[in-house]
Amino acid sequence: MFKTRSKVLFVTAILAALYAIYIISYFYGANAESDDLVEEAGAAIATALVMPHMVMMGLGAIFTWLGFFLKAPWGALVGAILFCVGTVCFPMYAMFSVPLLILGFIAFSKQKKINKRNPEE
Repeated sequence: MFKTRSKVLFVTAILAALYAIYIISYFYGANAESDDLVEEAGAAIATALVMPHMVMMGLGAIFTWLGFFLKAPWGALVGAILFCVGTVCFPMYAMFSVPLLILGFIAFSKQKKINKRNPEE
């Protein structure tokens, strides 16, 4: 399975999916657990601020998986670009998204090289 697919792309896709699941469940849980009206308002504001980051990271994970399963370097590239946009949208979580975007660009390069070596597959 990994002969014509990038291992780095696979790792990037797994990490991106785990991060997207984590951040969505974290903010969903923060909104669901609040009992106080002021706490609910604060959680809603925080979620609204982080929402563009969550959307970009989720879309980046989807495109990274597409790149892996379709053996398409463009999927890895689009995923890495979306990770960059997600980092710019909310730089406070850069410690989580910068490794993903670096791995995404490396995975794009590796998948492109693998496809050049195996053009028939």
